[in-house]
Amino acid sequence: MSRPLLRRTFLALSSVGVASTFSRQAAAQSGANLPAEIGGELQGASWAGSTRMRFFGLSIYDARLWVSAGFKPATYWQSTLVLELTYLRSLNGSAIAQRSLDEMRRGGTISQDIADRWLAAMNAAFADVKAGDRITGMHTPGQGARFWLNGQPRPAIKDTEFSRLFFGIWLAEHTSEPRLRAELLSGLTP
Repeated sequence: MSRPLLRRTFLALSSVGVASTFSRQAAAQSGANLPAEIGGELQGASWAGSTRMRFFGLSIYDARLWVSAGFKPATYWQSTLVLELTYLRSLNGSAIAQRSLDEMRRGGTISQDIADRWLAAMNAAFADVKAGDRITGMHTPGQGARFWLNGQPRPAIKDTEFSRLFFGIWLAEHTSEPRLRAELLSGLTP
């Protein structure tokens, strides 16, 4: 093959690779805009990834994650982040709260007094959901967690340890769902 032909072939194949990479990235980030309720509160946010939670083959929710600049998975609690769950089935809010508390206990010992307080706060923040409902949570270091249901504000939980353990359900290395964690972080560049 002549040198000019070889060069043109290489350039053509390279551009196909770039186009394929761009298409995959564009497809992965489709619908990756921050939820409207967050507004300008997380300026410079990056879409980190998305995934679907399944339990015994049943689809439970789709999850999407956005993170602030400088985010590091190993110290996720040190960065502002937004996690959006779009439910694919109806679930009782108190069941969501109880399951959340059970998962949070994977991150460390929680005294009964604190567990009772956090469970009451989650019961206030998490309403019953039906297919299509969205719960958006925002972790802000030094402040705690804020929540929205379908874009409407719900009670905040202004406890930094609660927020660290709650978002750790998805982001901590000890999560019970390592596949979800990997997929939620898959859009970040190493």
